Amino acid sequence: MKAMFDEIDDYLEDRYGNLYPLHPNRMPRGETSNKESDGLFNVGAAFSAGYGSELGRGYVIEVHMSTLSHVPDEIKTIIEKETAEMVREKLKVFFPDRDLEVEKDGHIYKIHGDLSLGSL
Repeated sequence: MKAMFDEIDDYLEDRYGNLYPLHPNRMPRGETSNKESDGLFNVGAAFSAGYGSELGRGYVIEVHMSTLSHVPDEIKTIIEKETAEMVREKLKVFFPDRDLEVEKDGHIYKIHGDLSLGSL
């Protein structure tokens, strides 16, 4: 899953990485050995047991922007939606034998479906 999110991180950095200044404690893109630790974006997913969720358990897609600047809600929404669409497409490539979907669950996007143990 990390490789998939690293590809998405690269896309977001290319498209939006110069729109906002980095947080002063954040390294510039490519300055660390892990894409999660540098550049404007940190993209990934966190497991949720799904209590109180319509979709149940799954992985909540997280998009963090490392800046002290105000990012308008409209821009955040566009980036989150675009990220969810990329995850939806890349799941088919990275996990072709899994029945996984990406859907909006309240105000978040979630990967759900065949979460059986294995190569997630």
